[in-house]
Amino acid sequence: AGSLMATKHSQTQSMLEKSLTSTSTNTPYSKAAEPTEMPSYVTKCPSNGLCSRLPPDCMTCNTNFSCVYGKPATFDCKVKPYVHCVDQNNSEQENFTINMTCQFCWQLPTTDYVCTNSTNCMTVSCPRQRYNATCTVRDHIHCLGNRVFPKMLYCNWTGGYKWSTALALSITLGGFGADRFYLGQWREGLGKLFSFGGLGIWTLIDVLLIGVGYVGPADGSLYI
Repeated sequence: AGSLMATKHSQTQSMLEKSLTSTSTNTPYSKAAEPTEMPSYVTKCPSNGLCSRLPPDCMTCNTNFSCVYGKPATFDCKVKPYVHCVDQNNSEQENFTINMTCQFCWQLPTTDYVCTNSTNCMTVSCPRQRYNATCTVRDHIHCLGNRVFPKMLYCNWTGGYKWSTALALSITLGGFGADRFYLGQWREGLGKLFSFGGLGIWTLIDVLLIGVGYVGPADGSLYI
């Protein structure tokens, strides 16, 4: 019994020493501030810039029901949380107005948005082919509706063929089919090679057709 009591006493003493050591070496307890996660749109919003020049992702605007299509209109806007901007007097503000043309985003001029390109449709086909593109409005442009929208566009991709190179080959080595070989039209190139450019007639015709852009790359792309 004496041995058991001595063991329990030593265990209690050891726990007490650990408690005192822990208390003496650690800093006083204080509740750590929980990190606040910043919204993703904040990275697109310049700090302390003019509110009227903020990208649309940085603000929320009220609908102007008196907006007339194609006419200038004023919209009341407010900056989103964590966004800081100023007015013309360099004073911080939250509420402001912006002026823009009353129209939907898909009605903007082609210079105001960027669209995806297609590399599998024929640009020189007749009639010209179109493809489904996804377009995104540029950051500094304001408009109504969705800023990302689908649109049917004419094929406009290029395979890297130069019009000047094709024309130069047609003039100098067209009788041997060099121009057709360069454009990837190897069947026509072989035909010109073994017929000596169609006795010169085919060569002259190709110079004219390539010069006006009627004959293009075999993959259907545009010249660069």
